[in-house]
Amino acid sequence: KDLRPPVISLALSPGSGLFVAILVQMTITGKSFIGGNMGIALAANLPASSRLWQDAAGVPRFSCRDCHITLVSPQSSALTRNLRARFSHTFLVALQLCPAVDAVLNLVNAKFTTMISEIPLGTAGTLRCALLNPPMMSEAFIELDLEVSAAAWCREGKEVNFPMDQPSLTSLTPKRDAATQLILSANFLGVELSVLQASFNLDISHNMVLGLPPLVTTVLGALIPEISRVLPPSQPVVIEMREMKVPVVTIIPNKSFVQLFSTAELQVSPSDCSP
Repeated sequence: KDLRPPVISLALSPGSGLFVAILVQMTITGKSFIGGNMGIALAANLPASSRLWQDAAGVPRFSCRDCHITLVSPQSSALTRNLRARFSHTFLVALQLCPAVDAVLNLVNAKFTTMISEIPLGTAGTLRCALLNPPMMSEAFIELDLEVSAAAWCREGKEVNFPMDQPSLTSLTPKRDAATQLILSANFLGVELSVLQASFNLDISHNMVLGLPPLVTTVLGALIPEISRVLPPSQPVVIEMREMKVPVVTIIPNKSFVQLFSTAELQVSPSDCSP
């Protein structure tokens, strides 16, 4: 009875891995060999440390080490201490807390495995990631330096090579509670946008510009007088937007910019002639 939820404490161990401490508290009641009922308040602490390493396939993995169970004994009589010691040895072994830690770490490792799996991106190709360096541990965060495979994406049927230079990481911003930070380089984003360059091509009609005046020659003529002189009024207009150059990404502290270079061609289709 009086089984309390376990109290779990986690801490990052710089240069090694993860430290886990689990406190289990409960009360065991039963018949005493000297007659009557008795209860034993049991508190056990399970400290375990794990190592974060990189296997042969390049996947980060946690492995448990130095797991043991210690009994937290309150002040009690010699008889009670003797009974608790004899009972707890059998009971704590039956709890199998150390194998439970292994099971939890295996669930985390299964998440890491998907890190290097190929991710299809449709006609753009396939995204492949690999862990460039062994994981780095500090008191505040785990740093995973990922490398995107060169020639991972395609543009118009041709492979796109990523820049080979590796920009140095600047100092990380202060960690927020329960937050994961993903830091991407300008080169990475630039190549991604170059693959998607054709996706920025648009044919804009008045049906796409909701809440604005209809996209017709009369509206454009108010902005560009030459249109009113050469085109009939109230004719629907289609604007063809085409990306002409690879997008450029610039990143500075707290800001990022994307420049898109496009041309706009306006087409009008009067009922009595061709566009």
